[in-house]
Amino acid sequence: MLTSKPGLMDEVRARFAHVDQCPFDGPRIFFENAGGALTLNSVVETSAKMAAIPDNQGRDNPAAHALVAMIDKAKADMRILFNAPDGQFFVGESGTELLFRLIRTATVATPAGRVLGSTLEHPASRSAAHKWAEIAGKTHVLVAHNANTASVDVADYAPELTADTQVATILHTSPVSGMGVDVAAIAKSIRAVAPDCFIIVDGIQHAAHGQLDIASYGIDGYVVSPYKVFSRHGYGVAWVSDRLAALPHEHLLNAPGEPWEMGTRDTGSYATFSDVVAYFEWLGGKFTDDTDRRARIVAAGKAIHAHEKALTDAMLHGTGNLKGLADMPSVTVVGGIDNPRREGLVSLSVTGLPAPEVVTRLREKGIRTHTRKADHYSSNILDPIGLETCVRVSMCHYNTEAEVAQFLEVMRDITQQAT
Repeated sequence: MLTSKPGLMDEVRARFAHVDQCPFDGPRIFFENAGGALTLNSVVETSAKMAAIPDNQGRDNPAAHALVAMIDKAKADMRILFNAPDGQFFVGESGTELLFRLIRTATVATPAGRVLGSTLEHPASRSAAHKWAEIAGKTHVLVAHNANTASVDVADYAPELTADTQVATILHTSPVSGMGVDVAAIAKSIRAVAPDCFIIVDGIQHAAHGQLDIASYGIDGYVVSPYKVFSRHGYGVAWVSDRLAALPHEHLLNAPGEPWEMGTRDTGSYATFSDVVAYFEWLGGKFTDDTDRRARIVAAGKAIHAHEKALTDAMLHGTGNLKGLADMPSVTVVGGIDNPRREGLVSLSVTGLPAPEVVTRLREKGIRTHTRKADHYSSNILDPIGLETCVRVSMCHYNTEAEVAQFLEVMRDITQQAT
């Protein structure tokens, strides 16, 4: 974990904007990373630089040539971060927009049959699959996730796997429960029954936690939202396999190569994603002497996972002389206490206190969290366990055990007052 390297946490935190200060509210602990991670200072600097450039790609001048080089570099960087030796990358309006486009393309272009997803999924993929299955005359089937683990696995999918499954969607990590999913195992089980199925993955919540490995998944599409992985709002990143890329899709008439991008994209989107990849490489270099870029990114992912597990373990089981959430009788943790699927996030409820009130009390003590409600975003997770709301506490590798300790102190006071 990061604290095994003296001084590294300070180096890491120094690379992010507003790591411990809200520009509107002063000092605070940022435990709202699932809503949008902190932004790298390098991304802030690159964004300002790129916003001032008036030129576009495709012109005969040095600026245009430089912009094209930035885009080419970013796409090469994306291949290394995602471990995707084939297929293609492109950017779009947002992660949600890209999920809609990929799911629409696969659903409309394939023969009659079924579109398969799960009740765990964010409404981005569920909504797209529902809409375009109906338009294409396909049956949309949702696998019921395990309400106790707040995740889904191969056993849950198995009863619904049929040979006529044309499109399948998988959520890599839930933004409500924080539980990860074994994408490779589920994709393998789908292909065993429907080998030609187009499999599209929502990786938006997973990406910040490292360990991306598209080559091992056996899928056709993967989408992330860069503002949740240390970049900024305003764009999404998608990868499509060669066979998904070859399906009929929207593009300008007679455009060379049948591109997926719609119009002239912001070069700054690509350039800032290169900043993200460079950060993973830098971090990984603290844990391996290997000079291979992919090896460094893999090392970064392992270090991030270990650090975040230590943070969630401290939050659940306590740190120093502070009790963890597991020892607070009025606290219920979504997905259970000892759940190995957890990725840096704990969602909870407090008996007798609505989640918005808990979030307000935490904010008043300088701790930023978020309320998830049983609405169109989160009812799929909360309704099955009988919760109207929950408090989402989401951490990332730049958070510290000292910040967790401050959170536990405040939660101790909140729960004592509630009983």
